[in-house]
Amino acid sequence: MPLVCHRIPFSLHHHHPFLRPSTTAVPGKLFLSMSMSSSSPSSPPESLAIPQEKEELLSQVLKYHNQTKHSFTNYARGPHGLDWANQPNPFRRYLSAPLLPLLHPENPQNSPPYPFVFDSLPYPEPISKTTISQFLYNSLALSAWKSTGFSTWSLRVNPSSGNLHPTEAYIISPPVDSLSEHAFVAHYAPKEHALELRAQIPSGFFERFFPHNSFLIGFSSIFWREAWKYGERAFRYCNHDVGHAIAAVSMASSGLGWDVRVLDGLGYKELEKLMGLQIFPEFNIPSRPVKGRMPEIEFEHPDCVLLVMPNGTADFEVDYNEMRLAISEFPNLEWKGKPNLLSKEHVCWDIIYRTAEAVKKPLTMAKGTVFEPYRSSGMISGNSYKEFSLSEVVRKRRSAVDMDGFTVMSRETFYQILLHCMPSGSGGQKQRSQLALPFRALPWACEVHAVLFVHRVVGLPNGLYFLVRNEDHLDELRKATRSEFKWVKPDGCPDDLILYELAQGDCGELSKRLSCHQDIASDGCFSLGMVARVEPTLREKGTWMYPRLFWETGVLGQVLYLEAHAVGISATGIGCFFDDPVHEVLGLRGLEFQSLYHFTVGGPVVDKRIMSLPPYPGPSIDA
Repeated sequence: MPLVCHRIPFSLHHHHPFLRPSTTAVPGKLFLSMSMSSSSPSSPPESLAIPQEKEELLSQVLKYHNQTKHSFTNYARGPHGLDWANQPNPFRRYLSAPLLPLLHPENPQNSPPYPFVFDSLPYPEPISKTTISQFLYNSLALSAWKSTGFSTWSLRVNPSSGNLHPTEAYIISPPVDSLSEHAFVAHYAPKEHALELRAQIPSGFFERFFPHNSFLIGFSSIFWREAWKYGERAFRYCNHDVGHAIAAVSMASSGLGWDVRVLDGLGYKELEKLMGLQIFPEFNIPSRPVKGRMPEIEFEHPDCVLLVMPNGTADFEVDYNEMRLAISEFPNLEWKGKPNLLSKEHVCWDIIYRTAEAVKKPLTMAKGTVFEPYRSSGMISGNSYKEFSLSEVVRKRRSAVDMDGFTVMSRETFYQILLHCMPSGSGGQKQRSQLALPFRALPWACEVHAVLFVHRVVGLPNGLYFLVRNEDHLDELRKATRSEFKWVKPDGCPDDLILYELAQGDCGELSKRLSCHQDIASDGCFSLGMVARVEPTLREKGTWMYPRLFWETGVLGQVLYLEAHAVGISATGIGCFFDDPVHEVLGLRGLEFQSLYHFTVGGPVVDKRIMSLPPYPGPSIDA
């Protein structure tokens, strides 16, 4: 019997096998027994033993993960109130850098129908000012302005926790007519939909390493933007946002016939030089949380660089060692522009920055193959999608604030959404490698699964379900979870969808309580928690995989956003959930599998008091 540290009453039916009656039961109630020691680190098997210096890095990462968990009795450390006078500016600008305006596409009909890109990509478009403009407009640009009373705020195509947008984007490109006669590095300014020219690159760089008609997109994170509101848990949310941005870039690229891949052989130092981020002064991490004027805390942490290339590019290798040597000369380029100040005063949550140091990735491979064959994501009969173009779906996606509690979806629609959440697409192959859009941007085997709370799916019993996204983990998952779970395929489930029913019953109140008592988790058609294989992955591959697990959840979350809009409903991410109570419901112990991100999908409640305005002056498809 687990040590009972906390009991929460739930008004649930007695046939829930994963809720155990308390010995002091109240009539009509069940109690969920919590073992708060359930995720304490266990001794690793000898096969996963790692050297001492790596063990210290792992210890830091696991300390961060455990310290930033929410529980029924205690939330992760954060500000006790919001310091509105020092809310970070959501728009980074490089003062005095030349500004290169981009075009504003007006006709979404040039974009393919949304479902088509999951089956095959259109013929690749050439790189031009027009296509670069459209690519950024459909991935990282503003999507609308919102206004109510005296408040006005912007929304973007790529979502962000709290709409705080810690993710900055850079383009590293060969010469583009009407933009630059030389290869260049530029920062993307979404408010202006323009490029800030940071540096010119010596000729021959792209021809030496990359296919014709390709370019790079780099992402970095400003931790302070999220930490201003969310405190120590902000590092998690920043990496969710990186994943959302990766998926946004992948989807926008698909409409132009372009493919995307994270160049994950590059290390932290190479990324920093490639994006020109060495200009930020070194941040000396204090020994405890402190408040004061710390402009150096606004530095940008380099996350990743993506290769955007024509679909169907022949198999080729990237020579990372040779590329490292070429990038080592980038600090000697003439870098233009000084980053603007985002806040006057700051709070440093030191554990964020210690963990960021512990997950810095080294250069890890001499050569690596980038190309993988495109894989269809699968469709089922009775198409549930509205007649939206890809551009309409990505630009009109919104984060729901509330769910209506009555909208339902069909079982076929539910299965269709989940099919597009599978990493390997359809065709009978084993689900493991990430070959389907947009997961194919990630160069590692799938590490993230989903536990689903089904509330309003017609033809499917309410209850707890599990989506296995990597079949290699199935046996581990079954051993790690409660023995009383059924693990049976639901009726009508497609063969390519590795979905299991665990238990039937009304889990609305349960999902609400687990998601920090938020109604939005129970008022949709379904909600879910993304469960990642954590400690074994970090031991096998390195601590640098920790943020990448969150990236993978962000990519999955972006698919849920787009799928929901494409079938005429809505969705939103849920970053606030009680970590170990979720694990207790599943029966998970230790740190082998951990819930990293929650989501809900359903019928949104629209606040008619909020007025929507176009993102940019002039004609707009978003108005």
